[in-house]
Amino acid sequence: MTIQNNFSLKKYNTFGIEAKAKQFVAVHSVEDLKTILHENKSVPKFVLGGGSNMLLTQDIHALVIHIDLKGKKVLKEDPDFVWVESQAGENWHEFVLWTIDQNFGGLENMSLIPGNVGTTPVQNIGAYGTEMKDTFVSCDAVNIATQETKTFSKEDCHFGYRESIFKHEAKDQFIITSVIFKLTKRNHRINTSYGDITKELEKQDIVIPTLKDVSNAVIAIRQSKLPDPKELGNSGSFFKNPIIPKEQYEKAHALHPEMPHYVISETEVKVPAGWLIERAGFKGKRFGDAGIHKNQALVLVNYGNATGQEILAVSRDIQATILKEFGISIEAEVNVI
Repeated sequence: MTIQNNFSLKKYNTFGIEAKAKQFVAVHSVEDLKTILHENKSVPKFVLGGGSNMLLTQDIHALVIHIDLKGKKVLKEDPDFVWVESQAGENWHEFVLWTIDQNFGGLENMSLIPGNVGTTPVQNIGAYGTEMKDTFVSCDAVNIATQETKTFSKEDCHFGYRESIFKHEAKDQFIITSVIFKLTKRNHRINTSYGDITKELEKQDIVIPTLKDVSNAVIAIRQSKLPDPKELGNSGSFFKNPIIPKEQYEKAHALHPEMPHYVISETEVKVPAGWLIERAGFKGKRFGDAGIHKNQALVLVNYGNATGQEILAVSRDIQATILKEFGISIEAEVNVI
């Protein structure tokens, strides 16, 4: 392991922001990770996975530890289910495709989500009616202070909508090294009811979809709406869909009768943030090299040389405008560093 100084992070964040790490090291095993943590106890640390859910607004004055742990395997199985473990550094989309190739069901609706497996429990990622917690069993994580490994069960993780213990009580205390999922081997729970999946399958004349069919439909939908970070810097959906009290929604709906919504419970309603942003006139707008994608208002983009501060300023302008026009607060899903 070589610690490098004044290291460029431009290729390590999907926004393509130019920022420097005071020090940088990539770790390829749990043992290496524990060694680095032990030998640098007094040094400030910053953990970096796939770089897909963050906006760098400054240089990182710390030791950046890039988690590059690879490997996936079947731990056990029965006639109906299989328990699969993936190391944290595996690319999420490639892992999903691997499970589908094995005819393991449960992750297909989350195809093409950027990032690595190790960060999925932090955000409890989700798409098209499925969340990571639906198949999550447990994850192993190394305590940064003690270098001890702790196993977090599903209950331990306190999962919510894009929420987990790793964003709150355990924030900056643990580094996830591997994740275990329980997937179906047969009687797959095919979920095509959310979003445009049904339309996409109908377009392809598919009546009884397979796991691969659902995955391909999701990929086609996402590619039509979301830019490839390799071609246009972005971090996927920048904002969470706000979940608001029913009374608040009814007030906003009275002023904007066309406002779509999803009922979460008897007292809560989810409103699509993309609709709010588009309705406020931001979709496709550009402010220098920072902007909002032309096909998906939830996605902020870097057209080339935008700084993190410039993209952050655009996001705050959007938030202020939405609050003023609709009385609804929208939160960033992306971690602002």
